[in-house]
Amino acid sequence: MRAALYYAPAQDAPLTRLAAEWLGRDAFTGEATRAPDEGLDPLVADPARYGFHATVKAPFRLAEGVGLDALDAELARFAATREAPVIARLTLSRSDGFFALVPGDPEPALDAMVAEAVRHFEPFRAPLTPAEFERRRPDRLTERQRAYLAEWGYPHVFEEFRFHMTLTGRTDDAEAAELAPMLAARFDKAIDRPLTVDALALFVEREAGGPFTVHSRHAFRPPNASAS
Repeated sequence: MRAALYYAPAQDAPLTRLAAEWLGRDAFTGEATRAPDEGLDPLVADPARYGFHATVKAPFRLAEGVGLDALDAELARFAATREAPVIARLTLSRSDGFFALVPGDPEPALDAMVAEAVRHFEPFRAPLTPAEFERRRPDRLTERQRAYLAEWGYPHVFEEFRFHMTLTGRTDDAEAAELAPMLAARFDKAIDRPLTVDALALFVEREAGGPFTVHSRHAFRPPNASAS
């Protein structure tokens, strides 16, 4: 079993419903959300398996002696004592071939929360095995990314972190030209609008290579709650 700490909008949020229908799978229920599509399904297979989300702490095996209930309880405490970051403007982006919803501008408060969570929950993570380390293809990483992978179990943390909610696997230019207008139309009501990162969710992969599902979701304090 592996756990992951993600941002995911609420189960009934319009963005969740749009994304689940696009990916063909609902991470809250584990159920299919549309009929199979032989053209689209291969392009969304990876994000569908992980469920619609933005990574906060990447999937990890639990440290020895640590149970899922303890992690869940600590995540609830962490969220309850922190204010929800707000993304001023969400945009559609393609980077390294992947389409994702990303902040349109730098969001220091969001990045700071994620960095804090990476550090805070490190005691819950079992060290990478040599095989897990190699699966991250360290030969393709920068020196700093390799160091982060060795220390934190994931190369894209701190300065290397970019908040993103993945919508496709890697696409070539021809696929991207076809997908871009489809994605822009589907997510029109989310693009160029603010998004409150209102909670952190605990996702669980029960079996190696299996789908991730939402185990729990814990709300942050509302934005500016401390000022009221």
